[in-house]
Amino acid sequence: MSLPPSSAPTSSLPPVHSLPGHRFSVAPMLDWTDRHCRAFHRCLTGRALLYTEMVTTGAVLHGDRARHLDFGAAEHPLALQLGGSDPAALAECAALAEHWGYDEVNLNCGCPSDRVQSGAFGACLMATPDVVAACVAAMQEATRLPVTVKHRIGIDDQEDYMDLRRFVETVAGAGCRTFIVHARKAWLKGLSPKENREIPPLRYELVEQLKAEFPELTISLNGGVQTLAQAQEHLTWADGVMVGRAAYQTPYLLARVDQDIFGEDASPPTRREVLARFRPYVVQGLAEGQSFHHLTKSTLGLFAGQHGARHYKRTLSELGHRAGAGIEVLDQAVAGVPDDVLDALD
Repeated sequence: MSLPPSSAPTSSLPPVHSLPGHRFSVAPMLDWTDRHCRAFHRCLTGRALLYTEMVTTGAVLHGDRARHLDFGAAEHPLALQLGGSDPAALAECAALAEHWGYDEVNLNCGCPSDRVQSGAFGACLMATPDVVAACVAAMQEATRLPVTVKHRIGIDDQEDYMDLRRFVETVAGAGCRTFIVHARKAWLKGLSPKENREIPPLRYELVEQLKAEFPELTISLNGGVQTLAQAQEHLTWADGVMVGRAAYQTPYLLARVDQDIFGEDASPPTRREVLARFRPYVVQGLAEGQSFHHLTKSTLGLFAGQHGARHYKRTLSELGHRAGAGIEVLDQAVAGVPDDVLDALD
């Protein structure tokens, strides 16, 4: 879907969509949660809220707009995550997000990469809550979509809960009602992005304290959640849980989200059913000239921990990169997985 830009609606209009449920969501992950990954995840869950990779305002406004914003109708509910710190640019992008048909627009205040720091956005914005508030206010003036913020519990030498509280209070004062909180601090000096996902300790108690102090806000927890059982435990106090790497590395955990998290009656799909749902997407993508590897790389972890996982992953990895690789590679990968694994519900 590729639409031309339109003028921004006035903020007095009602929301275009009701706020997508944040009870369970899949985190925006650069180089991972592209549209092929999201199409695959939709074969596992229809209810989880999905996010795009972070897209900078510069890329949206001055780059290949369709490449950055296009998505398939089956990906709903879907949020666009933006990176930037200029209120006017973010407002223009928020208007485009609405016109493109997204369900939410999210501001990244948590990414610690050098590229993000050099652009004065991402996690470094936690040091300037007034700037974030101005950005949120401008975005809300430009769109009827929900405007949300994803952030850390702090950066660098911020040790006090009051810094986190001040950030949320200031941004909420600009009208933001939903905060997705990564329960780790980000060290902008001395740690790589990968280390920032693993070394700073998880401090769930700070996010829980935030929810207790701001019960009127929607507070979703992110960071370190590996299983649905852990998600359900956090949902006893949090409004939502966002799962990151586990959803990519062990994607079959998403198969039970609709039943275990949202209470639907239908049985979860088996891995065989998941791949049967995804196969037409791969066939269509190949017909459009897209790379087999890029179309299917998000499925590599589907059989993690199961018999046949090594064959499946090796087949896709070794044959999928070859020029002209087609749907027969996926069929060959599946053929090496035992039937009892393909049809299991665990």
